Amino acid sequence: MAGTGKSTISRTISRELAEKKRLAGSFFFARGKKDISHSRMFFTMIAAQLATSLPVLRTYISDAIDNNPAIFKRGLREQWNQLILHPLKNAPTQSIQLVVVIDALDECDSMQDIQLILLLLEEAKDLKTVRIKIFLTSRPEIPIFDGFRQLSGEAYQDFILHNIPLDIVSADISTFFRQKLSPLKAKHGLGTPWPDELVIAQLVERAAGLFIYAATTLRFIQDGIDDPEEQLSLVLSATKSSRSATEDLDGIYTTVLQHSVLGKRDSQECEQLAGRFTQVVGSIVVMFDTMPARNLAQLLQIPFKMVSRTLDSLRSVLNVPEDESQPVRLFHLSFCDFLQDSQRCRDSRFQIGEKERHTSLFRKCMSHISQLQENICGLCGPGVLITEIPNDTIQDSIPPHVQYACRHWLDHWRLGNPVEEDIKTIRQFLEQDFLHWLEGLSLIGEVSNGAHIIITLEEILSVSYNTH
Repeated sequence: MAGTGKSTISRTISRELAEKKRLAGSFFFARGKKDISHSRMFFTMIAAQLATSLPVLRTYISDAIDNNPAIFKRGLREQWNQLILHPLKNAPTQSIQLVVVIDALDECDSMQDIQLILLLLEEAKDLKTVRIKIFLTSRPEIPIFDGFRQLSGEAYQDFILHNIPLDIVSADISTFFRQKLSPLKAKHGLGTPWPDELVIAQLVERAAGLFIYAATTLRFIQDGIDDPEEQLSLVLSATKSSRSATEDLDGIYTTVLQHSVLGKRDSQECEQLAGRFTQVVGSIVVMFDTMPARNLAQLLQIPFKMVSRTLDSLRSVLNVPEDESQPVRLFHLSFCDFLQDSQRCRDSRFQIGEKERHTSLFRKCMSHISQLQENICGLCGPGVLITEIPNDTIQDSIPPHVQYACRHWLDHWRLGNPVEEDIKTIRQFLEQDFLHWLEGLSLIGEVSNGAHIIITLEEILSVSYNTH
């Protein structure tokens, strides 16, 4: 099991296994990110990858689907048995040993599913024809420990990153800084040596064993608006302390935000930029799905240029793809944790109030839903099958930001801090926009989610009325 930095390690291992053609499959959980925040697609995705990485399994997996077309909606145990375990047991003997990589199991949103997954994966140890090993990373949380305690001793080996001697980790981080900073010296015509051994030692000390600190520092030095020497100087001039395990990481996050977002602007402009940061980045932090910057701008109802400028200044902490069709993501969840913890984020201009952001997004969602219309796709008549409607027609009529609003408006309302006016908005929705919303959900294949939303809303409103 691994703690901070587990994603970096698992991705590196996945890449190396893929190069050696030993990667059987991988799944990366991410809390709050739709299809990868829960286990419903976990075994089906692993099965699909197994069919690709090990062609002899394709027939067995295909037969399992033909015999049970609804397998994708079945429980985890049935999916594991039919799509993975039985095909592996029946496959011809293979001389290769393959690895399945599972990253951040702790970010699966069901504790029961986490423990069930561990129990099911244990059965892979008895396979005779195909040898499969599981490489799994997780924070050391109680459900994970409890899940491993239920396994037999020979089924697994655990490895705790925090137990690695600090001098070993520091040596790796030192090598990382030397190798990654060296190309900048030639590119920018910097003096030799740059950086010198004293500076490397200072950076390693500040990292305190955290690769995420090293990675964030490197991106800040590489991608900054100033030259690398100036960026490095900013990192080293930041106040160093060791009051907590995350103190230096918090320090580099603060330096990045103060320099990249605000810079040397006057107080009025800083206030405007901080407000834009809260609106754009704060929304990314609490949203349930990722989306491209242009769709984010549409959801927030602000100019794309405003969103783009904000994101461009934060490439050291946000993954902002050059391809605008790809979603914007956080590099590491520690940045999200930092922004929402006032004890860690000491600069109040960057603190993200979770409830306020959820409430704001709820209102944006309802604004978009109110624009839905009857027969929004312009269908010729009733009775048209969804499969007969071109996907482009649906995407043009119900673009991604509106789809997000249809799926998650209640989630944001429930986690926000709504006032009476927001209750009135929901009443207006039920009176005027409810059928249009249901039509939108049916077009994007989310009717079952709509049923769940209605049941949840009824329960919440019932409690609210009884309380008053």
